[in-house]
Amino acid sequence: MVPASSEATPRKRTTYTDEFKRTTVARLHSGEQSATDLAIELGIRRNMLYKWSDKIEKQAPDKELRAPGRPATDELSEIEKLRRELAKTQEELAILKKFDAYLTRLKK
Repeated sequence: MVPASSEATPRKRTTYTDEFKRTTVARLHSGEQSATDLAIELGIRRNMLYKWSDKIEKQAPDKELRAPGRPATDELSEIEKLRRELAKTQEELAILKKFDAYLTRLKK
């Protein structure tokens, strides 16, 4: 049996202001500190930093708060669309080249 004094008490959830989250994410993206070091310094879990970062990136209309080198979701979909279009065009070009070679052989 466990003594009453050693029973686990529920931890109180800490809430952080939006400004604190934005500042923390900006520090994370600056690259001056690793996510682990920043989390230890602030006394929070590292995965919380990434959750805040993802949430802010989705909400940020400007690219200022986004991670460097990471395009927004709409940009990613546009890139994917352009890649599919490029693949289709390359396939069409290959077919046309084969057809041209075929016609050249027929003329000889």
